[in-house]
Amino acid sequence: MTVLPVARRAARHRTLLLCAAALAALVALTALGLSSGQASMPAGTALRALVGLGDPGDVLVVQQFRAPRVFAALIAGAALAVSGSLLQRLFRNPLASPDVVGVTGGASFGAVLLLATGASQLLTPLAALGGGLLAALALGAFARRSRVAVGSLVLVGLAVQAGLAAAVNLMIVRFPAELASSALQWTTGSLYGSTWPEVWAGGGAVAAVLTAAFLHSRRLSVLDLGEESAGALGLTPARARLHLLLLTIALASLAAALSGPVGFVALAVPHLVRFLAGPPTPATLALTALTGGVLLLGADLIVLHLLPVHGLPVGAMTATLGAPWLLVLMIRRPAADRSTP
Repeated sequence: MTVLPVARRAARHRTLLLCAAALAALVALTALGLSSGQASMPAGTALRALVGLGDPGDVLVVQQFRAPRVFAALIAGAALAVSGSLLQRLFRNPLASPDVVGVTGGASFGAVLLLATGASQLLTPLAALGGGLLAALALGAFARRSRVAVGSLVLVGLAVQAGLAAAVNLMIVRFPAELASSALQWTTGSLYGSTWPEVWAGGGAVAAVLTAAFLHSRRLSVLDLGEESAGALGLTPARARLHLLLLTIALASLAAALSGPVGFVALAVPHLVRFLAGPPTPATLALTALTGGVLLLGADLIVLHLLPVHGLPVGAMTATLGAPWLLVLMIRRPAADRSTP
């Protein structure tokens, strides 16, 4: 009778330790991101410059150039990871993620379409957000009209993603040369040029949606029991799934608005967290957010400081680092576990 509570306490203790480790890594990477570069400085100097103290030159470099990029990576990484975790549980499919079901493709389409019209690039985040939401609404409308099963929505999403990617490539080919390079860089996922208005607006929106996602996490646990069990417990499955799906779409679209359609983070981080911390709980959802921020910021620092190729988008690095790691995780997991989300 006491084995299960002891096991739960052990799992909770392990998750808290992992959260502490992820938080420590996040702080260390943040200090490294603020202090490293052509004008390198000690971490303490960079942290003082972040709050406006110290040499004016250091304050300018840290506050205007490094800090927005660092915090954009943390916010976008956390949003992508939580979005992927929620989608995988909602669809009961380990391959479900925003970059698979069409949300990030819609964000790319919206942003590139805005660039094609010659509008101000300051509106690109809003266009990306709108495109992601429209793609998700189109996916939901098609699924409702054709009565596609929840698990099969991933296949529909792949078709939507492929179609949107083709449309984006066509627009880029038709672009003038001066716009094609910036559009292509954005569509591969890049944190270059992040600004404080984007960080503040995106961070506030992501914080609000993440809070709502944590508050709804118990509903997701009830949905994991199955449609009949959820209904018997007083939950309306269709309505709960819709609310949670809207939250995941908002998180993915906001992340794409900050960083472009960065791949792999939303797909692989939930697998990594489940491998390390076990079955999903509200604590593991927090660990997922921290791990997503660590992964995206770490990949961006590698792009900036360790590679000989300058200007490489962070999305290329996340795919390069993540695909082999995901394969290793999937091979090491038992076959029965691999078939469940």
